[in-house]
Amino acid sequence: MITERIAAFRAVVSRPRLDALRLGMVMSVCIALGLPAVAYTQADAATADTVIVKGGWLFDAVHDDVRRNTGIVIVSGKFFEVDADLSGRDLAGARVVELDDDEYILPGIFDLHAHYNVNLFGHNRRDEVVVQPVVYLANGVTSTFPAGEYNPEDMAALRERVDRGEQPGPHIYNSGPYFGSVRKGWDPDKLTADSIYAEVDYWVSRGVKGFKAKGIGPVQLRALIERAHQHGLTVTGHLGSGYRGSVNPRDAIMMGIDRIEHFMGGDALPATQSAYASLVDLNVDSPEFRRIIQLYLKHHVYFDATLTAYGYAANNDGDEAFTHWVDETKFLTPYMQSELKKRPPSRVSEQFDRIYRIKPKALKAFYDAGGGDLITLGTDHPSTGEYLPGFSSHREMFAMVRAGIPPAKVLQIATIHGARAIGMGDRLGTIETGKLADLFVVRGNPLEDIRNTRKVQLVMKGGVVYDPAALLKSVEGKLGPAGPEDAANW
Repeated sequence: MITERIAAFRAVVSRPRLDALRLGMVMSVCIALGLPAVAYTQADAATADTVIVKGGWLFDAVHDDVRRNTGIVIVSGKFFEVDADLSGRDLAGARVVELDDDEYILPGIFDLHAHYNVNLFGHNRRDEVVVQPVVYLANGVTSTFPAGEYNPEDMAALRERVDRGEQPGPHIYNSGPYFGSVRKGWDPDKLTADSIYAEVDYWVSRGVKGFKAKGIGPVQLRALIERAHQHGLTVTGHLGSGYRGSVNPRDAIMMGIDRIEHFMGGDALPATQSAYASLVDLNVDSPEFRRIIQLYLKHHVYFDATLTAYGYAANNDGDEAFTHWVDETKFLTPYMQSELKKRPPSRVSEQFDRIYRIKPKALKAFYDAGGGDLITLGTDHPSTGEYLPGFSSHREMFAMVRAGIPPAKVLQIATIHGARAIGMGDRLGTIETGKLADLFVVRGNPLEDIRNTRKVQLVMKGGVVYDPAALLKSVEGKLGPAGPEDAANW
């Protein structure tokens, strides 16, 4: 039977030309059969809907080093060949992208805490759906999980426009609204397990791909996790210490939560005070902290450290993580730029400053204890105007390397770890045959200097090639109110 199926496939692919659909089908079936699909189709690949990337260097996030890129063949939005031998091939009809010797190919970044919301005047948050998606994509962020949406209907509509090709942007794996007290109208006294089930069902029907809990009680969190898992979706949480009815991450892990954000919890965060109050004096060498690390490892729970999130409110003068390599304020409307200039210097939060200093030590302790494969990248930056979250993933990677995590591991954290953490590791996160063709090209070796990830030269999402400079230029002056009459909407 197998011999007959191989013969049938050889007959199909021997035809003079293959359209993109047939070629993609051939690739998928050959891979499923364990057959070398390339051997049957490489002669025809250039005549289909094909992009070929030649030259430069490749970091595929499977391995922890770079190698010469002999050729990457993309067909119908997926990686068809990696490490292809292109010698002697007729590439007529394909789009060929030739890279310089100092250019490096990386998988697209997955930001698992990618806020689209802005808080430009300090009293209101709204999800901004014009500029933010473009800025994310231009920075090589090809996948985002918003981790709580203030305007979930707007975000669902954005995802649909991006999916239809009507607007450039990354893949958006919607989170729907926050489950917890940060959502307006949240009343835990009126929320039963059945009502949580019903709401989860509704947002799943709207295309949500995961859920975010923040300011949630134990009854509601247990119901959220249970129902999300019935739909095959994950739950992440910004949780507390157990103080005043909050849920300690330790207890959430025992409920089956998939990911934890910001701080790890456990007995190092006693229920006698808020998590923030304990974090400023966290002892990463304590038995309590070592115990909570082991709980994460035992239950395979991902940790999204968001190292830089608290740095925006810390004393970050002279901090390399917060330097601008692009003037991010130029994406604001002229009116918003003028308003930003009128503001007094941002006040430093002493509490957040101390948390910002301790978080790298906590992350390195988690890494050293064997948690490296459970770390994900999340930026968690609702913009106030000076910085935009699309650029923040590069800041976060720099902060991780500075904390003592090797650059190769940080690049894996920023790519395949995020994909695996949300259940998408079989579709994206690495540059491998059969996965979605998401990548970006930078100038300079990021393994030698992680800051080279900022030097984005080209972005590809689903096989579509974008010029990052053109993307950024297209949204200059568009974020925020057009004038004082529009400010109340922001």
